[in-house]
Amino acid sequence: MRRFWAVPELPDIVVYIEALEVRILGQKLARIRLASPFLLRTVSPPIEAAAGKTVRELHRVGKRIAVGLDEDYWLVLHLMIAGRLHWQAPGAKLVPKRTLAAFDFETGSLTLTESGTKKRASLHFVQGSEALAALDPGGIEVLKAGLETFAARLTAANHTLKRALTNPRLFSGIGNAYSDEILHRAKLSPIALTERLSGEEIARLFEATRKCLIEWTDELRNEAKGEFPEKVTAFREGMAVHGKYGKPCPRCGAPVQRIRYADNETNYCPRCQTDGRLLADRSLSRLLKQDWPRTLEELEARKAK
Repeated sequence: MRRFWAVPELPDIVVYIEALEVRILGQKLARIRLASPFLLRTVSPPIEAAAGKTVRELHRVGKRIAVGLDEDYWLVLHLMIAGRLHWQAPGAKLVPKRTLAAFDFETGSLTLTESGTKKRASLHFVQGSEALAALDPGGIEVLKAGLETFAARLTAANHTLKRALTNPRLFSGIGNAYSDEILHRAKLSPIALTERLSGEEIARLFEATRKCLIEWTDELRNEAKGEFPEKVTAFREGMAVHGKYGKPCPRCGAPVQRIRYADNETNYCPRCQTDGRLLADRSLSRLLKQDWPRTLEELEARKAK
């Protein structure tokens, strides 16, 4: 199976936090070793103030991991695309050009690594609930919200469903991969406009979002078996459409299609989600212009020539 780096989303972060709780909750942080000066994004309070503090709680803040210490200090990690956490023996060495930081405890060292040349992972060190809240984009927690709250947030502005689900100011912890899976389960187009959805469609999307996040959290938890989710990847074997371009939809058998933009792609089933209509990929539609196939049947006919 292909492996692609991906920003950890809600299911991945939940499993990370569960693994961290077993290892560092109630433990005293001896010191923090920073190998990259670009990792730390705050200057006050000084990071040295974390030394000697005990870990009191852990939270997920959107796609961030928040580690609560004595005196209401917080270490807030955003792993971004290629950042990953590892639990190693105490005093683990910092691997040059790969390890960004080590958080040393008596029982072991929590190391943060990042693959690739673009170092995007970040660490904020703040004090107080207000400072922590300032790092929260403000999206609602779908697993805690009711249908009415979900619907109000979804329709607060007119966006495409893909954009709405992945907007951290609207919904917490949902990214590119799981939004594809949610929309496929709900049988809704990624470009459907939120203000045009019926009440039944919104309810269907709400249930699909909750079930998808719960099921994938359980799946990753079973896969990790108490360890950190080392293989955080954009495309997973059990996914229905995300990363499955050209493969048969598990529901209807139609070939999964995609829309590419920047470094991301949206995958969908045209038969289940768009009434057989192919969504125009920007780069390809500009290239092909009038030759862009409009339906799944037209696409299949062209392949048969």
